[in-house]
Amino acid sequence: MLIHKFRASLKRFGIKLHLNTWARVEDPPAGASSLERLVPACRDGDRKAQKRLFDALSPKMMAVCLRYMGNREDAEDVLQEGFVTVFTKIDSYTGTGSFEGWARKIFVNTALMHLRKTDALGLSDDIDEARSLFTEEATPVERIGYKELLRLIAALPADARTVFNLYVVEGYSHKDIAEQLGCTEATSRSKLQRARVRLQEMIRQLR
Repeated sequence: MLIHKFRASLKRFGIKLHLNTWARVEDPPAGASSLERLVPACRDGDRKAQKRLFDALSPKMMAVCLRYMGNREDAEDVLQEGFVTVFTKIDSYTGTGSFEGWARKIFVNTALMHLRKTDALGLSDDIDEARSLFTEEATPVERIGYKELLRLIAALPADARTVFNLYVVEGYSHKDIAEQLGCTEATSRSKLQRARVRLQEMIRQLR
């Protein structure tokens, strides 16, 4: 499951989390099994069904948007645009996999488009610099809770935050990230390393 991948990746960063802080993330959201049943009505333009789908998905998708955008105002813009895309492209949902997973990809892509438009990613690192910055070694840090970690992730620079989210949360490889963002794998590694170092610094300051 996603949460186990997240915790395994965080362990590589030297970040340890209390298992019980992640329990609610691992549990399926209330009404998750009913999302797919709302799809046919949403395809027919049923406003009540669309509202129910929005109400069920918006809290989780807002969390996704916040993780990428780093502030509520931009996250709300991405959330709104993402739902427009969800409802206009809902015919393309084939029923393979969960509807929530299908929708999540839309919100991630919408956030990335916004970041590209503002050139917030700054993906022009020199390859040699990227290589010199990257190391597999992680330094242990104190345990930190889920909410606090999300706050710290939001405080990362946009480029490091984006790569961190794609690698740690979404499970992308550096090759996938390079293709998605139009950069080199070395640059992706560099951004991830910067995120790791900055998170460790911020966490130490919490002691």
